[in-house]
Amino acid sequence: MRLARLYYRLVKFEHTIFALPFAYVGAVLAVRGIPSAHDLLWVTVAMVGARSLAMALNRLIDAEIDARNPRTAGRELPAGLLSSSSVLGFCGASLLVYVVAVFELDPFVRPLAPIPIVAFVVYPYLKRFTWLCHLWLGAVDGLAPVGAWAAIKGSLPWQAWALGGAVAAWVAGFDLFYALFDVDVDHEQGLHSWATRFGERGAFVGARTLHSLTVLMLAAAGVGLHVGVSYWLGVLAVAGLMLYEHLLVRPGDLTRLDTAFFTMNGVISVAFFVFVVADVL
Repeated sequence: MRLARLYYRLVKFEHTIFALPFAYVGAVLAVRGIPSAHDLLWVTVAMVGARSLAMALNRLIDAEIDARNPRTAGRELPAGLLSSSSVLGFCGASLLVYVVAVFELDPFVRPLAPIPIVAFVVYPYLKRFTWLCHLWLGAVDGLAPVGAWAAIKGSLPWQAWALGGAVAAWVAGFDLFYALFDVDVDHEQGLHSWATRFGERGAFVGARTLHSLTVLMLAAAGVGLHVGVSYWLGVLAVAGLMLYEHLLVRPGDLTRLDTAFFTMNGVISVAFFVFVVADVL
């Protein structure tokens, strides 16, 4: 049990609530209804495997950086609670779970399966070179609804990409907030982020812009899909929740940043999923 808890903490399994509901949104909108239990099961398994692999790779590649940061020095690898070899083994197991799930879904996604894996490996290195790392992270998470749509429908119309773009802008936007936790340490270590490049106010401007784009992309997907009233209420709910999120924090006052980042983003993803399900039903 102790080992299971360590791996649970390693990948922050509870944060799956950010991306998984949007994967389900992609699946539901692909068929304009509720997919089969088989497809929903294997989309879930693929998401859990992929996300576990991404987080474990991130922790493995960034172990030395995390050890030099007081906020992250207590993580499982820098604290010595897990070994590099054990985490590498966990990566292999997560990859196997992901691959098995992919082969249970539409054959259309099989040749596409390596794309997120490559993206997972590249992401941790980007902060060493560019402040655009947040946009890459957003694009990686934006693959969730795109991949689920392809896995269910076997095609990728532009509406699927619009939905993926909305998620990409959403994740990148709140990652600009998250980077504010480490801006001083990043300066000291020569790491790159939006905040180290443009400052705290620049991070807020970037987040507001990206989250505005999220709402526009959700609206574009809705126009293309000819959805009903519940979908549009969901878009309005996302817009309102994001506005509230941005009211929680402001330049010079980050005391409620944890609430804005962790709580509100979970609420946003689940709420939009509920509205989409209501719309297709």
